[in-house]
Amino acid sequence: MIKVLIVDDSPLVRQLLSHLLSDTTDIEVVGAAEDPYEARELIKKVNPDVLTLDIEMPKMDGIAFLRNLMKLRPMPVIMVSTLTEKGAAVTLEALSLGAIDFISKPKSDLTNRLMEYRDELIEKVRFAAKSKVRPGSPLPPPKLSATPAKCSQNQLIAIGASTGGTEAIQRLICQLPADIPPVVIAQHIPAAFSASFAKRLDSHASMKVIEAQGGERLSPGTAYIAPGSAHLTIEEKGGVLYTRLLDTEPVNRHKPSVDVLFNSVAETAGKSALGVILTGMGKDGAKGLLNMKRTGAYTLAQDEASSVVWGMPGAAVELDANCEELHIDRIPAKLLSLMKSAP
Repeated sequence: MIKVLIVDDSPLVRQLLSHLLSDTTDIEVVGAAEDPYEARELIKKVNPDVLTLDIEMPKMDGIAFLRNLMKLRPMPVIMVSTLTEKGAAVTLEALSLGAIDFISKPKSDLTNRLMEYRDELIEKVRFAAKSKVRPGSPLPPPKLSATPAKCSQNQLIAIGASTGGTEAIQRLICQLPADIPPVVIAQHIPAAFSASFAKRLDSHASMKVIEAQGGERLSPGTAYIAPGSAHLTIEEKGGVLYTRLLDTEPVNRHKPSVDVLFNSVAETAGKSALGVILTGMGKDGAKGLLNMKRTGAYTLAQDEASSVVWGMPGAAVELDANCEELHIDRIPAKLLSLMKSAP
């Protein structure tokens, strides 16, 4: 049984989450706390496997509690977040501190999608229980190239990730120099979060990082984040590559989908592209990475040891979609060496 402790100052939310999680055979709600001080005592008493943690609470906010928890008793934590710009910034901070994942705060109109919300909550709790807890650590110093990276025509880097991906992408991007070929990124993230995620990366990286709007000409030294409300694809016009957004149905239950991005990169850039699949739940991106490999692209998968959840990269390895499997901190140097050896 997966033992879950719910921490939320709302009696209604505590009751709802308890009810939804109790509707399983492998999850047991062992307690519910209305503030971090009560949660601290319950953690000692019931020894939970997973914690759901509200961000805004009296006495002590969720971020302060999470920071202390990760220092004293690291454990899998799922943040319960509002899908707003303010909520996005705080949630991204929580992920940087070591939280495994997040789920939206239940809304008053949840009745229309109660079963969908329940399934998402249960899935995240199950994956959190099996995930690797990684308390936040300082980013390694940037390894800037001594000479400019060579950019052949239509060369670009495509990256896909899900659970644990916001931090994995930041570790990777912040190790790359500003003279890098264009980078396109599909991270499973809500629409309200993608702009904040791009801003957060831009403030740390040597390159420019933006949320793709569609129609941008791919430029060296720029990374384009897929918005959380659309699929990011790449199209060629007159020998030049541009971003293109698709407002179509989710693929593999995701929008943006990593498979959609990778397949478009395979079609437009072929062997000029480099593909990277990072930590995440499920299999989205595995077939797309295989498609990239078959068109001549060099493809990398994050290894299990450094992944929070080895679902997506594990699925890619199972398909033999990757040319190489590497620790997250070795991927930037590998990308630089591949670019410098490009014809």
